This record gives sequence, structure tokens and C-alpha cells, in this order.
Amino acid sequence: MARLLTLMTSQWADMDMETMCKTAKEMGYDGLELACQGKHLDVNRAAKDPTYVQEIKDVLAKYGLECRALAAHIIGQCVGDYNDPRLNNFAPAELADKPDEIRAWGIETMKNTAIAANKLGVHIVTGFTGSSIWKYLYSFPQTTEEMVEKGFQEIYDLWCPILDVFKENDVKFALEVHPSEIAFDYYSTKRLLEKFKDRPEFGINFDPSHLLWQGITPHIFLNDFIDRVYHVHMKDVAVTLDGRTGLLGSHIDFGDLRRGWNFRSLGHGDVNFEEIIRVLNAHDYQGPLSVEWEDSGMDRIAGATEAAAFVRKVDFKSSDIKFDSAIAN
Repeated sequence: MARLLTLMTSQWADMDMETMCKTAKEMGYDGLELACQGKHLDVNRAAKDPTYVQEIKDVLAKYGLECRALAAHIIGQCVGDYNDPRLNNFAPAELADKPDEIRAWGIETMKNTAIAANKLGVHIVTGFTGSSIWKYLYSFPQTTEEMVEKGFQEIYDLWCPILDVFKENDVKFALEVHPSEIAFDYYSTKRLLEKFKDRPEFGINFDPSHLLWQGITPHIFLNDFIDRVYHVHMKDVAVTLDGRTGLLGSHIDFGDLRRGWNFRSLGHGDVNFEEIIRVLNAHDYQGPLSVEWEDSGMDRIAGATEAAAFVRKVDFKSSDIKFDSAIAN
């Protein structure tokens, strides 16, 4: 049986919940990875209001959709980041330019996300952790090992009380390894998982797109960290280095053809999804494949519809027999 095909709704959070469900079903999806933002899911309300939770369940059921994961990226970013004016776009407006209050909101709302997930019958929350040391990416002015370790320890200390609530509610947190997070590539992920080795409720949301443009082979990363991969994003990217373009983006917005890389609709980029499926099959991953659709150069309805068909084609089953058994005596 093919894995459940879901759509991550953060990039569609301008649609009301009913329209989102109707649109996703028409595009060919089996379920939603519901964004805890915009018009889709208010986790603070869901944690306390059973009537609201039932409303969410009812609209999903109306369109024959399942929800296996919640997406709490912008909430989690407010936990680990601090005193960044860009967080004003994520936290409630009344908290603007109040870094301590934004962080407190992020922590409490992440706890409520775990409670809301439990009430919805969902056991995975994907998201970000934030990072106080992302600004040290290039080590000039000089960055000491003590500064880096302090950043990793800070994330551990901030997130452990949140993870206690996740554990109480039988919910796992899956960090999307991503630029601007404490874990953004192979070795930062290895270091972070070692830091959280005593917290099995903390794992990874595998997204190949953010790895590929950094020069990491996604299926190797997936195979090495598979024991802590709790959720999988299907997302493509094209790297177009031409002698002028660079990997750091030149402060040029997504979609601009002058960039050295851009997210692309599935099948229009450079990610080798076949190798990813082979790794998932080898390790019997039975969770959803969730399309995170981002392509500034393509209509989103046409693109996400095509992406659903692409995933169904590439999600082949593993063999249940040895290919040469038929010729045995």
C-alpha cells in the first residue's frame, strides 16, 4: 500500500479551512499537515476547546482527509531566536518588539501544540527550534567553540520543558533541518541529536531541498539519521550556479532567476526522489509523504496538483520477494 500523501498547508494559510480541505482533495491529496497559523489551526484554542477540535475533525472528515502531523514552524522559531525584529511577523501583534514576551509566547504555544495534537489524534508536530548562533555561521569575527556549545545547550534547555509536555501527550517533535535553525546540515544535526539523545520525543522532519543546495546528498543524510526521522517532506530545489550566482543567495528574493538556487515544484528540480524512496523502503518508513509546495515561478494549484501525481508515481513499493527466487530449483 502506498504511503499517505499529504499537503503541508503553511504556504496556503490564506485559505480558510473549508476551502483548504476542498482544494487539497481536488488536487489529489489524502490528508493535510495542518499549519498552526493563518486560518487553519489555532492551537491555543484547540488545547482548551473540545468543540473547536471537533469542528476541525468534522471538516477533515467531510472531505475524506486525514491529519497525521501539525506544522508549528513559526511558533518554534520564536522559542530559540531572540530579539530579532522579523519575529514580529510570527508572534501576536501586541508582542511586537518585546523579545522576552515573544519567547514566552512561543514556549507556551508550543506546549499547547502538543496538547492540541493529542486532542486531534495526531502524534507528530513538525517545526523549527530557532537558533541564537545562526548569526555565527561564518566564523568571522572569530567564533569560539564555547560560543557554539552555549548555543546548542541553550536550545536544549529551552526545549526540554516543552518536550516534557510532548512526552505527556504521546506526541513527537520533528525538527526540519533548515538554514537559520540550530541544526542546518549533516554535522550540526549529528551534534544536536547527540545533545538530545535522552529525549526520544525529539527527532527530524526530513526535507531534502534544504540539504541539496548546501551540497549534502539527501538520501545519505536520510539513511544515516533514519532512526530519528519521524516525518518526511517532499520538496524539490534547483541549483543553478553559473559563475555569477552563489549559494548564499545574494540577498535576492526567492523566484528571482539571478539566485544560485530556487525551490521548484516536485520533478522540476535536482532532488533524486527515487533514492529517497529506496531508503524509506529499506527502513520500512510508513509515515506520510508530505508535499511542501514552494515554487515562485509556477501557479500553486497547477503545481501542487502535478506534485501530488508525481509523488504517487515515485512512491513505489519495495519487493516482497527476491528477484532471482523464480529461477531457483
